Amino acid sequence: MSFLDQVRATPNLLTMMRLFILPFLVIAILDTNYSLAFALFLLAGLTDALDGLLARWLSQKTTLGQYLDPIADKLLLSTLFLVLTHAGAIPRYVTVLVFSRDLGILLISTLLFATGTLRDFRPSILGKLNTLVQILGVVGVLLGKLWPMAWLNLLTGALLQIIAVLAPVSAAQYAWIVFRRINSNWESA
Repeated sequence: MSFLDQVRATPNLLTMMRLFILPFLVIAILDTNYSLAFALFLLAGLTDALDGLLARWLSQKTTLGQYLDPIADKLLLSTLFLVLTHAGAIPRYVTVLVFSRDLGILLISTLLFATGTLRDFRPSILGKLNTLVQILGVVGVLLGKLWPMAWLNLLTGALLQIIAVLAPVSAAQYAWIVFRRINSNWESA
């Protein structure tokens, strides 16, 4: 499939739509328009769910989509953590831990990919759990801005604390998995 055909594939168009939504989501948060921000976040989530389903249903799994989808997901969550921290809704230390994890994983995987040492970077179970809790944390923060309720604030606070623990733990698990895979490749060579 040509690059242009990959760009035109419906799942990739949905992923690019998610990237297109991002600046408007940031503007909505900075303007404290949390109802629009929440609606745009839901729309972004819907495009994320649909792109994966459509890739399977339409047999449109592409190399571009394999790279573009996780990039769009990370960019969405990372940007939201930054903007919500700027807005005072997420503690700085949580965002620093999230960014440190993501930057570390990005640097390791880029180095390993560039050197041809390792080319398959599947997310770990803790990595998937970390992403899920991050999404729930962002949902909690946005809902808390729309409907401030004590129980929701407590739940969101707990989710942010879990993120602060899961981010470094999942980074360590990722590093351990990569280390073991590289060692097994060297031992079998």
